[in-house]
Amino acid sequence: MRPTAAALAAVLTAGLAVAAQAAEAAEPETCGTPATHQIAQVQGGGDATPVPGRTVRVEGVVTADFQRSDQLKGFFVQDPTPDGDPVTSDGIFVYSAQEVQPGDRVLATGKAVEFNGLTELSPVTSVNVCGKGKVAPAAVRLPLKDLERYEGVLLRFGQKLTATETYRLGRYGELTVSAGGRLFQPTDGHRSTQAGNNARRLLVDDGSNVQNPPTIPYTDRRVVRIGDSTSGLTGVLSYGFGLYRLEPTRPAHFARSNPRPDKPRPVGGDVRVASFNTLNWFTTLNKRGANSAAEQERQLAKLTAALRGLDADVAGLMEVENNGDTAVKALVDRLNTAAGAGTYSWVRHPNPGTDEIHVALIYKTRRVTPVGAARSSTEPVFERPPLVQAFRPASGGAAFTLIVNHFKSKGCGGATGADQDQGDGQSCFNARRVLQAKAVGALAAKERNPLVLGDLNAYTAEDPVKTLTGGGLVGQTERFVRPRDRYSYVFDGQSGELDHVLAGKALSRRVTGATIWHVNSDEPTFLDYNTEYNPPRFYAPDAFRSSDHDPVLIGLRLR
Repeated sequence: MRPTAAALAAVLTAGLAVAAQAAEAAEPETCGTPATHQIAQVQGGGDATPVPGRTVRVEGVVTADFQRSDQLKGFFVQDPTPDGDPVTSDGIFVYSAQEVQPGDRVLATGKAVEFNGLTELSPVTSVNVCGKGKVAPAAVRLPLKDLERYEGVLLRFGQKLTATETYRLGRYGELTVSAGGRLFQPTDGHRSTQAGNNARRLLVDDGSNVQNPPTIPYTDRRVVRIGDSTSGLTGVLSYGFGLYRLEPTRPAHFARSNPRPDKPRPVGGDVRVASFNTLNWFTTLNKRGANSAAEQERQLAKLTAALRGLDADVAGLMEVENNGDTAVKALVDRLNTAAGAGTYSWVRHPNPGTDEIHVALIYKTRRVTPVGAARSSTEPVFERPPLVQAFRPASGGAAFTLIVNHFKSKGCGGATGADQDQGDGQSCFNARRVLQAKAVGALAAKERNPLVLGDLNAYTAEDPVKTLTGGGLVGQTERFVRPRDRYSYVFDGQSGELDHVLAGKALSRRVTGATIWHVNSDEPTFLDYNTEYNPPRFYAPDAFRSSDHDPVLIGLRLR
């Protein structure tokens, strides 16, 4: 049967309608194509977009441009007419290389997705620049509650913020700042809490996901140190790699609030004693220390500068390669080259243990004289047995006995039973460190003037240190160093004192001063001896970043 004229007309009409719709859909979007959603509707009130996978069109003002291939490859836009809901964000990231500039009013079309926790538009099919607009940064202060509400939003922190972590600055262009000064470990006795620290901190990024950026931020004229401060920090809050991060839209300038100490503070006395973790001084290459002869020379130059700067008469050392006298002799030889033949010598460890590293002891031959033979401990609790040696001033005076230690680390590899992390902030192997402290305390109890020092891998308010002080030893930095300066190590942006010097009560009365020389923990890692990832222009054969631990120095009045 042939179709009727009416049926043909209906088919023709339908076909024209479909063609018209296709033609309309093929037309490029223009400034006349309205937004389908407010940015707040795309962001929603939770951690993820309520319209995942849906193509949306939003309108806003460009607040930050990171479109270069070595940057984030996109830009942030923010709604200048927010919806008024305090739990929804009014900014969003647009993953697009179409050229825009801050202040452009744009309409952007793309798919709403979550990328590593960041709500964004990707892929983007259209970006129309439709004039100019303005968005003022929201004035905020740390601590901030519910950072998700500010995702993609332009912020300004008017308060003073302090650099508290630079570990990833050279590698990823990241730096962490905090309100109220640097952050201290909750178990270091500064009345801080982990929750409080987390609320006070903010990661500052460089607008890039590139590793080893050719230009490291905050190094123009001088390299930023932990403790330096800035005000008026302005940028867009983003999210990536598990953390909220501020992408600055204005250069942040850090004041030298924590200037480099060229030399330790005076400690007085007629004998100076130091504790120094050397960060794996190895003469064997490609182990835990240097990987090449060039790196080894750079490391040796820095360690020599640090030890010369300390100018200690006796120094207990940690993380020296356990290869007989080879590593410690190489260090002493270099010191004697700088200070004069025969200035320094070392004490042979009678029981260095089987670990790759051991503790060592060097001294100035014209300043002190060893009394009796070196001793150690055979207790099986020690991976790195202590080194015990008595000394007397060369010109006469009271003797003291040095006990050099390096307690078990906080790493959790192999931890079982009571050595597992107990959730009390002391990490793994705390039970082992307590047993080591008890054994050292027993050694000290046998001495008339014991001086216990070293990297105890325990912060001041933790059980191992309490065990030693509970046994009658007196912490010397607590006596002489201001609380704000009492730290020797920085981990996860939190400063704390892992390196301690404790004296018997009689000897404590002879201590004239104590200081922690902050040449290492406050310095970025790219200043160290390594050549991987460290731009050559930053290396100097000085004491700064000679290790990851700061050395501790005390003075004794023995005559």
